[in-house]
Amino acid sequence: MVQAKIKSPQPYSRLRPRSTIDWSQYHTGEFYDEIISKSGRARPATRSLVEFIRKQTIKHLVSRQQAADLAIQEMGVTFTVYSEGQNIDRSWPMDIIPRIIPLQEWRVLEQGLIQRLTALNMFIDDVYNKQQILKDKVVPREIITSSPDFLEQCVGATPRHGVWAHICGSDLVRDSDGTVFVLEDNLRVPSGVSYMLENRAISKRVLPQLFDRNSIQPVADYPSQLFDMLASLSPRAVKHPEIVVMTPGVFNSAYFEHSYLAQRMGAELVEGADMVVGSDDRVYMKTIRGLSQIDVIYRRINDDFLDPEVFRPESTLGTPGLFRAWRKGKVGLANAPGAGVADDKVVYTFVPAIIKYYLDQDPIIPNVPSYLCVNEKHRKYVLENLPSMVVKPANESGGYGMLIGPAASKKELAVFAGLIKKNPRNYMAQPALRLSTAPTLCGNSIEPRHLDLRPFILQGKNHYVTAGGLTRVALRKGSLVVNSSQGGGSKDTWIVDTEAG
Repeated sequence: MVQAKIKSPQPYSRLRPRSTIDWSQYHTGEFYDEIISKSGRARPATRSLVEFIRKQTIKHLVSRQQAADLAIQEMGVTFTVYSEGQNIDRSWPMDIIPRIIPLQEWRVLEQGLIQRLTALNMFIDDVYNKQQILKDKVVPREIITSSPDFLEQCVGATPRHGVWAHICGSDLVRDSDGTVFVLEDNLRVPSGVSYMLENRAISKRVLPQLFDRNSIQPVADYPSQLFDMLASLSPRAVKHPEIVVMTPGVFNSAYFEHSYLAQRMGAELVEGADMVVGSDDRVYMKTIRGLSQIDVIYRRINDDFLDPEVFRPESTLGTPGLFRAWRKGKVGLANAPGAGVADDKVVYTFVPAIIKYYLDQDPIIPNVPSYLCVNEKHRKYVLENLPSMVVKPANESGGYGMLIGPAASKKELAVFAGLIKKNPRNYMAQPALRLSTAPTLCGNSIEPRHLDLRPFILQGKNHYVTAGGLTRVALRKGSLVVNSSQGGGSKDTWIVDTEAG
């Protein structure tokens, strides 16, 4: 029997039919590219995608992108940018070329995300109760007590299942050598999951052939998984607990997501004024038929505005008595007040030690090497190397208030040096990573653009991790800022089973 020789795949730069995509013009440079290796070959999980794109003309790809943009407009997928005192609604920016991760690699990352959120919830519960990790000096007490997200009002609280952060969005990045790091954890009011779901719906409309050719893990079950997790927080043992999504209102930048998730879960979308806390400390929703008891609130509003009796007295976004109802176990709140203490970017630097302390395990996904500006030696090093550092304030989000040293002017570097010296507790720094890239449709060409990934992890009675997450891409050439509020866009994220028959 004659055995056929199997040729190794040729670099795609050698396969160049006329008038179709020429991969020889795509240069990964010094960065790890998620689709094309440095040798010019498609990575194993991406071959079907690369072959499909190779056969397309740029005109055909642009027409598919235009179809995606039109579908986004028709579906009303928007986000709000706050600029110069104005609220500007914009269509969600999505690039049709997906980001692909092999299932085998994803399984490891999935376990690492579960490990991380489990340990963080144990940490939050400990900080508000026994404070054993502070007594053992694994985390300095002053780091916690000086955090604006440590709420004295939460001391002694015991949420159901011992879980405080029920929905977490941990941002993952890949460095130039292929190593995946956790860049930061978002444990207060993480957003973006609706855009992940809509990206998938759009991809299926404009690239249906690729879904037939690849075993792509689904993401459509997220709303039902979210509902089940929220239902597990119900203080009442009822078959159908009443779950609501609490929004600050239509002018919030993530209002699209609030209404989207409420609709997909079959939950009511409410504002603070739509609820009232009764003399029995239970929370009720105002309806045309009278008051209806609420069991669980998925709140998309910051702690400060949640309850004017406890936090900001002037807040009109919250519901008086809501915090009291939660403390007495009369209503479930996700995420729980005070969970943001573990969202602090200074606390982030201690997460590997937190995982080791509570789980006696090494982190499956490492942290980015980090420097605490409150530490004198660290601060000196950061100030001496500011042009090569990314400096982040402890409690900002959305890419605001940070310094990207390699892209900063001398004036910006000087300003940040002054801010660090004035309030070192408020800043931490990391070396500027060479973030991975992926092919992105830029006008009439395909070019590499930097990206990150925000998977969403749920914890209630059980754990759940989205198959992939929201890939955010820096649409500006050379930019490392992926936030939509800072000019970034997104891609659909495909977890592909390369071993599926």
